[in-house]
Amino acid sequence: MPPTSPPPRLLLPIASYAVLLVAALQTLVVPVVANIRADLGVTATSASWVVTANLLAAAVLTPTLGRLGDLYGRRPVMIGVAVVVLAGSVIAATTSSLPLLIVARVLQAASFGLFPLAIGVLREELPPRRLTGAMAVVSGMLAVGAGLGLAVTGLLMRHGGDYHRLFWLATALSAVGLAGMVALPRRKAAGTGRLDWIGAGLLGLGLVLLILPLEEGNGWGWSSPRVLGSLAGAVVVFAIFVLAERRIAEPLVSTRMLTHRPIVFANVAGLFLGFAMFAVFLAVSNLVQAPPALAGYGFHSTVLATSMVYLLPGTAGGVITAPLGGRLVLRYGAKATLVIAALLAFVGFGVLAVLHAATWQVIVGACAVNTAVTFGYAALPALLVEHVSPAETGIANSVNSIARSVGMSLGTAFVVTMLTRNLVDGAPVPLPHEEQFVSVFAVGAVLAILAAALIAWGLPRSRSVALTVREVEEEEVFGAAGLDVPADLLARQSAPRP
Repeated sequence: MPPTSPPPRLLLPIASYAVLLVAALQTLVVPVVANIRADLGVTATSASWVVTANLLAAAVLTPTLGRLGDLYGRRPVMIGVAVVVLAGSVIAATTSSLPLLIVARVLQAASFGLFPLAIGVLREELPPRRLTGAMAVVSGMLAVGAGLGLAVTGLLMRHGGDYHRLFWLATALSAVGLAGMVALPRRKAAGTGRLDWIGAGLLGLGLVLLILPLEEGNGWGWSSPRVLGSLAGAVVVFAIFVLAERRIAEPLVSTRMLTHRPIVFANVAGLFLGFAMFAVFLAVSNLVQAPPALAGYGFHSTVLATSMVYLLPGTAGGVITAPLGGRLVLRYGAKATLVIAALLAFVGFGVLAVLHAATWQVIVGACAVNTAVTFGYAALPALLVEHVSPAETGIANSVNSIARSVGMSLGTAFVVTMLTRNLVDGAPVPLPHEEQFVSVFAVGAVLAILAAALIAWGLPRSRSVALTVREVEEEEVFGAAGLDVPADLLARQSAPRP
């Protein structure tokens, strides 16, 4: 619906800040998982739930909050999200209890919903001639915020700083965001219907039952009743979820999105890309912080160096590589771009598996994987809209967003499982053997080449399109946010290339 009055001048800054907050909260904690483990006196597996719980909650909350924005208006939902995130940040900043910290991170996961909500606000309030440029700015905040989160983490944790500082910073950032969202324009909700609470609850329960034994298997025993029972329970819950979604008029996940072959392969690609992103984040972070005198590998890196030297280049590079991904889609098509992304991830993981004795080697490998993820995220929305009707683009992108978040959770669980299986004997702190890192990177490389083969074999050739670079980038942002791609943009998909 076109805006009925000129949009406020603060609209774009507020939307940009909201998305920057999403990305910053996502990366703030990654380099300090080891510090949290040491300060709270818990195992590495337990500490990893500070990351995993956040990602699992995001998989459920992101599409749910987007739907709430349709039903009740995006401004009140964004304000509610900011209040929840602020509460979570305060709890995290004031507690030294791991269960409470995990609860706080679940509350902070509501921030993931700010991205689709912010894009939705821009779509409602801005005229078409300004929309694409505004969305490009807001989408770019994902890379800027992720880089900012890593940089600030390094600076605040200098000289053995207390990780609680990060959550006090998150509290301040959330309070600023809340103040900005109150200033957003009021607009009547355009959506009708109701929210699929049953689907959201079943999806969340199924994901917890799946990820819990994967993270705790080393401690529980892989053949223990708890592991086998949880995995069996996940299968049962997901089966009930599919049956329930078939009977619901407006389901959280359309069952067609689970059976239509191109969409299935697109979601497999999203799963892999999410896996690759967090697998390389956590594995590199643990690798470079290992003391070589005790482990025989690593750089005894501080949190500052881990954030600024090893992780930041690949994350900040997204500002440059994201537009390049859009141009690859325009020139070669979504399918070819996804294959390129998977092959680049293969190279990156391969470099890390074979070469990780020098700083530049780790940086090059991590940058290659991060660039692959950026290219893949650029290709997925274009791929989805080729194979669904205009009315289904929003739900297709929403399901793909869930797949990416689940992949992130699986990547986290896999790295934690591999790095806690077999520790160096006699070390004063828990340290995995170098071979375990090699195994993580080797598995990443194998999955990457399998993803490339599956995409090349399983997806039909992309249709030629008559879109400009700006239109491809617009489609990418809508898709990444899990929203409907505008009908006029979709109409051009079938137009012949001039």
